[in-house]
Amino acid sequence: MSKTENRPFGPTEQLAIWVLLISAFVVILNETVMGVALPKLMADLHVSAVAGQWLTTAFLLTMSIVIPITGMLIQRVKTRSLFMTAMSLFTAGTLIAATAPGFEVLLLGRVVQAGGTAIMMPLLMTTVVTLVPERQRGKMMGRIAIVISVAPALGPTLSGLILQSLSWRWLFIMMLPIALAALVFGMVRMPNVGEQRRAPIDALSVLLSVLAFGGLVYGLSLVGDAANGSALMPPWVPVVIGLVALALFVWRQIVLQREDRALLDLRTFRSRPFTLSVILFVFSSMALFGSLILLPIYVQSVLGYDTLQTGLLMLPGGLMMGLLGPIVGRMVDARGAQFVLIPGTLITALALWSMGLFTDTTQLWQVLATHMGLSLGLAGVFTPLFSVSLGSLETKLASHGSAVISTAQQVAGAAGTALFITVMTLVSVQTAGSPAAVDPHALAAGTRAAFLLGGAVSTVGFVLAFFVRDPAPQAVEAPAPAH
Repeated sequence: MSKTENRPFGPTEQLAIWVLLISAFVVILNETVMGVALPKLMADLHVSAVAGQWLTTAFLLTMSIVIPITGMLIQRVKTRSLFMTAMSLFTAGTLIAATAPGFEVLLLGRVVQAGGTAIMMPLLMTTVVTLVPERQRGKMMGRIAIVISVAPALGPTLSGLILQSLSWRWLFIMMLPIALAALVFGMVRMPNVGEQRRAPIDALSVLLSVLAFGGLVYGLSLVGDAANGSALMPPWVPVVIGLVALALFVWRQIVLQREDRALLDLRTFRSRPFTLSVILFVFSSMALFGSLILLPIYVQSVLGYDTLQTGLLMLPGGLMMGLLGPIVGRMVDARGAQFVLIPGTLITALALWSMGLFTDTTQLWQVLATHMGLSLGLAGVFTPLFSVSLGSLETKLASHGSAVISTAQQVAGAAGTALFITVMTLVSVQTAGSPAAVDPHALAAGTRAAFLLGGAVSTVGFVLAFFVRDPAPQAVEAPAPAH
């Protein structure tokens, strides 16, 4: 038995994880309410799909900028204080969005919300890998999989129910009391776990990460603007800036990690299981977030269904992912990651290829069945990847590992959202002949092209799944909890 099996995992530690799980559920639920609401918001606020998707893209992009810092924050700030900071930011952003007079202030509210959300998932994952014995980790990762699958599924459904009879502001008004309750409960009951140490934040690394991730995602989004003739600059300009900044960011981290001062410690990538898992996280997150924003647009703007019907359509798949989470976790503990990862990536790829067959006359039951297939596939992907990636790292690298994973997920989600919308816009405009002539038939052609791209990306993920191996047990002492 490895030394990690001796770590304490009593009522205090379990309470900390449950508080974080519930709070993460709330903030991720909010992350996905914009998908179904986007067509209505585009009409109410008089913005295009390319501009409107920034309500999701800016949220994910802000998270990708903040998340790298969380590796350091988790090491130097007590659990309760960091939790309260996260929920305070989320609550403030929700209030700004609820009272926003127009698109710009609403976008600001989403950015502030994202600052709090960004802290929550790395804090949850680091706490789990620090406290949970290895023999129970798959089961706990299954619970995390529930959070990242059911919450995104309930988001569109909740959004559809609210928008059926209320304005889009109620998406945030109804979230406020839940956020406040989580903040107060955490303030009173959230225990401090782990040990803190001084971990300085490198300002240059933060600046480079903003330019790197921001440039890449913004450049992808500008391609869609260029198709409409409204791009502020050529798309290649921010992409090149992003790539150069990314190279400098990597160089800076390699220099700083020699003194344990890196914003993101890239020594995590010395673990082959971790590296392959991160690549698969990228592909899977692009598929998840890209489909979450594209399917509502397709169902409403091409097939002509309303927001409630669209939200209900996406509910069964998400609930199925949630119900399968603990089962998949137990299977990973008993049979290893590949046992579910390989079929999971295959089903995901097949589902996205099938979505590439959608037309303007596709039946709703076909859309439902295909979305449930995608959900089934992703259920077999996220849980084993969480278990393999974090389980392959030394405990001292756990916070950096969870920050790397979350950064990769959010950048991939933002890039996937921007890329899917961009491809949809380009092909739709090309099919119609001009932006003003885009109709349901042209839009259907655009969504087909975007989903086919997702199918190609997911097929690469399926091939990579064969090379992911379960990590050897880590015989590393975990830090003792500080109450």
